[in-house]
Amino acid sequence: MTVHLVGAGPGDPGLITVRGRELVERCDAIVYDRLADPRLVALAPAGAERHDAGKRPGEHAMTQERINALLVELGRRLETVVRLKGGDPFIFGRGGEEALALESAGIPFEVVPGVSSAHAVPAYAGIPVTQRGVAAQVTFVTGHEDPAKPESALDWSSLAATPGTLVFLMGVGALEENARRLIAHGMAADTPAAVISHGTGPDQRTVTAPLARIAEAAAGLPAPAITVVGEVARMREHLAWFERRPLHGRRVVVTRARAQASALRARLEQLGAAVLEAPAIAIEALPFEPPDLSRFDVLVLTSANGVERVLPADARALAGVTVAAIGSGTADAIAAHGIVADVVPERAVGEALLEALGDVAGKHVLVAVAEGARDVLPEGLAARGAEVTLLRTYRTVPEPVDADAVLASDLVTFTSSSTVANLVAAMDGRDLSGLRAVSIGPVTSASLREAGIEPVAEADPHDVAGLVEAVLDAAGRVFAW
Repeated sequence: MTVHLVGAGPGDPGLITVRGRELVERCDAIVYDRLADPRLVALAPAGAERHDAGKRPGEHAMTQERINALLVELGRRLETVVRLKGGDPFIFGRGGEEALALESAGIPFEVVPGVSSAHAVPAYAGIPVTQRGVAAQVTFVTGHEDPAKPESALDWSSLAATPGTLVFLMGVGALEENARRLIAHGMAADTPAAVISHGTGPDQRTVTAPLARIAEAAAGLPAPAITVVGEVARMREHLAWFERRPLHGRRVVVTRARAQASALRARLEQLGAAVLEAPAIAIEALPFEPPDLSRFDVLVLTSANGVERVLPADARALAGVTVAAIGSGTADAIAAHGIVADVVPERAVGEALLEALGDVAGKHVLVAVAEGARDVLPEGLAARGAEVTLLRTYRTVPEPVDADAVLASDLVTFTSSSTVANLVAAMDGRDLSGLRAVSIGPVTSASLREAGIEPVAEADPHDVAGLVEAVLDAAGRVFAW
């Protein structure tokens, strides 16, 4: 039985350590802070206990004493307990207090250091906390002292005289007073300073100003925020990278089925977007008898979902069978099974695939489709003399969505007609005419128009890569940057 004090990193869930992620993925209980990204908490097993220990100014889900007691209680009865803490547990994280409580109770513990916001957040803002010829040392300071103390425990004279960089963690509310104290104790009023809010996240905002005016410049920036004081703050002008990504600060909704959303979400986040998953649909498998593929001349796969359910484990079962994919996304899913699609049309629509298949007269064709899919492909094949067998492998079912969040977003992506139909139904009669929709292809665009939504962009090619390019195009045209 061990309690693991795990640093979650500064915000970006990709910055958790390999060891930290491995523990979260197999824990029996997880106790997490408000700064731990929900996607990290979601990595815990479905059966794991979840305890919200979030603390924010004036509002505590748990006191520190209660957190300590909870860790001891969990450590006594469970094998693997994760205490997921923002940043690093031992850098202004009160991890030392929790470790002492566990040690006093005889509970084994392990500390898994995290990427500290003290240096990671400035790095995401384009500010190196040390730099050859500019700053040879860095000092980390708490920006928020206990208000109950009669006087400051910090040596402001020494801080004001310290060469190099000062990094204040937390305490954006005390920014004006901290700047005043530094100047009063001898630091130059024109010393460069920067405040970074929501660092490493899609809402990151950074302001720079001389120390005397930094509080005024940062007014209104929400916590959590980090303040950097020193000459290195000037380097942001040349090194800022995170906030220059093309979709930074834009909220993009992904409506495709939850199980399919990861690749699209990951690419949009790499480009800076804040991504909201509003799945609108879930994939529900339909029962069917595995077909004898040797009976068919042609196998037509119309989605990645069909690929996963229809392709045989042994590719030799497809000897002599022409494999056709409706588009590059489906072809990629086929390739993941070690099979190269023989037919892939340039446009990912049924009409294009029908033309690409050419002469099918007298051929036995198996078409794997979703329940409720358009009939254009099987009917077109039959009209050309093929003997067509339909295999319905899955259906799409609606999922609830956050209507207000969807309407407040900058762009909403649609990957099929079913995502359109289900999102419209989930919006419960709201006016969607102003929705800035990005469609994966002409069939989806037609469904949007039928719903009274004119898409602002359409993917070409009609796959995830094309959809991402369409989002970038729409963002460039629709918004003033």
